[in-house]
Amino acid sequence: MLLCSLDMMVPTHQSTGLWRHPDADTEQYRDLGFWTRHAQQLERAGFDALFLADVAGVYDVYDGSGRTAIRAGMQYPMLDPMLAVSALAAATTTLGFGVTASVSYEQPYLLARRFATLDHLTGGRIGWNIVTGYQASAMANLGATGQLAHDARYDRADEFMDVAYRLWEGTFEDGALVADPAANTYLDPAKVHDAGHAGEYFTVPGPSLTFPGPQRTPFLFQAGSSPRGLDFAARHAEALFFSGTTPENVRPLTEGVRARVAASGRPTDSLKTITSVTVIAGGTDAEARERLRDYARHVDEEAALSLLAGWTGLDLARYSPDDVLEHVEIEGNRSALQSFTTLDPDRSWTIRDLAAFMAIGARGPVIVGSGATVADELERWLAEAGVDGFNVDHALRGPDLAAFAEHVSPELRRRGLIPELPRGGTMRQRFLGTDTLPAGHHGISFRH
Repeated sequence: MLLCSLDMMVPTHQSTGLWRHPDADTEQYRDLGFWTRHAQQLERAGFDALFLADVAGVYDVYDGSGRTAIRAGMQYPMLDPMLAVSALAAATTTLGFGVTASVSYEQPYLLARRFATLDHLTGGRIGWNIVTGYQASAMANLGATGQLAHDARYDRADEFMDVAYRLWEGTFEDGALVADPAANTYLDPAKVHDAGHAGEYFTVPGPSLTFPGPQRTPFLFQAGSSPRGLDFAARHAEALFFSGTTPENVRPLTEGVRARVAASGRPTDSLKTITSVTVIAGGTDAEARERLRDYARHVDEEAALSLLAGWTGLDLARYSPDDVLEHVEIEGNRSALQSFTTLDPDRSWTIRDLAAFMAIGARGPVIVGSGATVADELERWLAEAGVDGFNVDHALRGPDLAAFAEHVSPELRRRGLIPELPRGGTMRQRFLGTDTLPAGHHGISFRH
């Protein structure tokens, strides 16, 4: 079982309103000491990676403004997660770090350098969660006149990845580093190559600025589950992150992407699937259920609707509580909408239902109980959803991780689902058993 911890460097991630809870520390997201201690505890608890989400704008769709998100501290204000990774890696020895960066907001030449740098400084424990971005507010602040259409964003992303592979895989041949004082040669110029890219979206003529790290290409996460997103994942991703309300509506996604991976010529086991869950654990089922009831007293359901509105681009403030969310074609985050429409065709979700469901844990299920109960449910998801692991969210970071480490991790170890000692090596080694891109991956074609 692969275990990642899903988080964001914000006051409130996906359990809205809980910054008001007496056990919450509303300023911990700005405290590097907290994050280093948190990373160390994740490592001890058997987690493979800390998965840091990120966006580049305020959620301002709900009621036509960002007032609700700002009032609720809902993913605002936020820190840049990439800047924290070096410190967290220095405080740990095995934990990996998956960092979100959008191909719609970045340029491949400089982003490739940042990830190559982190590959060195983390000893190969860095991964990139590739997203295309869905916030019009972010694009406006970056000077764009509008957001690209959904599928066009993936077309741009495909070209972005080709440029990145040219820099990571194609600039430096194996053996380019000579470091020969007698020959007065540090690098062999014959083995250093220009990217030589001139495309529709990007022009990058020169070579990479950074010598390859232990993985060459950082481990590649991707989080889109629209049909176009799944095609992109089949070409590029090594771990795909889903969100769904039940194993039954996640199973078609896992089967669908594996079929696409096979059709692309890659081995199906070269892409791992992980799904989002929120875990509230306790010494007993009753203790855990009481903690959930306690959390529920502090939730902010309007902020939850603001989050979903920001994801989808649908202003849910215009709906009445009993209106049913219908599937429509949107240019926003289609994965978020389909979680409550096409992936769950046997249920009609009213706006009231959505607000209550999303207030703790957002789009994924909330698993509540003792260590044994939680482990049983995680095993059920492995079997019925066909996933390889989980992105575990915390309603309250400190208390919920401590409870997971005390009650769930020992049970998972007892069942042989996570190792007794943390897995070492690069992030790709932990997930796929190899340090560099495996055979069949598109990125290999850019090597000399």
